Amino acid sequence: MLGFLFNDRECRELDYVLKKELDEMLFDLKDQKLNSDVRKAIEARYKVIFRMYARLASPSEISKYARNQTAAKKY
Repeated sequence: MLGFLFNDRECRELDYVLKKELDEMLFDLKDQKLNSDVRKAIEARYKVIFRMYARLASPSEISKYARNQTAAKKY
């Protein structure tokens, strides 16, 4: 486990980067042309990025990116 100390500006930047990455992955997961292996890889990465984001964001912000487990298990 690693620990980091960020100042306020760095926290805002990390928040922005993580949100953009989550948005892109959600967009990609909606693409029906992707095969199941790619979807599984994106879903696994989404879970990691989401956990990182959950450490910084408020509960209301986190709920915007929470995925339905039944939708995630389809892939």
